[in-house]
Amino acid sequence: MATDPRLARDPRRIATPPQPPPPPPVVETPSRHVPFGGGDGSQDGHIPSSESGDERGSKLKFCTVCASNQNRSMEAHLRLALASYPVISFGTGSLVRLPGPSISQPNVYPFNNTSYDTMYSELNSKDPRLYRANGLLTMLERNRSVKYGPERWQDWSIGKPRLDHKEDRGSRGVEGGVVDVVITCEERCWDAVVDNLVEREGKLNRPVHIINVDIKDNHEEALVGGKAILELADMLNSAAEEERSRNGGEWRGGEGRGGLGFDDRVPELIAEWQEKWPNLPALWTLSWF
Repeated sequence: MATDPRLARDPRRIATPPQPPPPPPVVETPSRHVPFGGGDGSQDGHIPSSESGDERGSKLKFCTVCASNQNRSMEAHLRLALASYPVISFGTGSLVRLPGPSISQPNVYPFNNTSYDTMYSELNSKDPRLYRANGLLTMLERNRSVKYGPERWQDWSIGKPRLDHKEDRGSRGVEGGVVDVVITCEERCWDAVVDNLVEREGKLNRPVHIINVDIKDNHEEALVGGKAILELADMLNSAAEEERSRNGGEWRGGEGRGGLGFDDRVPELIAEWQEKWPNLPALWTLSWF
């Protein structure tokens, strides 16, 4: 069983020794086109859709997190939603920051009440050539097809029904406001999530796996990272289904009979996944909602 994050920090981590990074995997050419953008966004690409909804009840529930809930977390959010996983996403920053005309002039927005549509319209009116060239407009086009706007992790009321998010992609299955696995896309975001959960004191007494997949914040790496996160989600979900079948009980957020054995398998699954994706260093801990 994993170590409770309310104990010392060092024993919680599982870090793979650094290895020379191979060339990024080739992005497959699939059947359904979905726009992507960059600059906390990702490039144009294609993703096959299997967003049926009927399969979601028995699948693990996921949450993806990056700094501004714009690029890496949204690429992963979309990939998981199109694969029929229940999924939500957040950012851990104090404000949403997007590149501006210079490094000292970012575009800054508040979380939770600024829509992707608003950001798109504002940037398009400021300098459409610049923001189309750096990928921001394409990214925001993708994002507004997924949900209303960026949400901040620290403001999330865990366990509160998300009834006003029913139009979000991947929302079916996470209406109850809890997930089984949180996947962050940067170590500082992982730290922020783990520290915040310790501060919340696990009042729901519900286990949750916190995994970091370290992804560089650029167009190309967001695509690669999204594909890798989907593969990890598939591995975790398959293991959860095996344990549920073996133990013949309900899942109940990993606490029921169906969840017996799953927690112990997660570190091994991450290590197996890491062998294929050595250029995306991973961390893991078991925490509590």
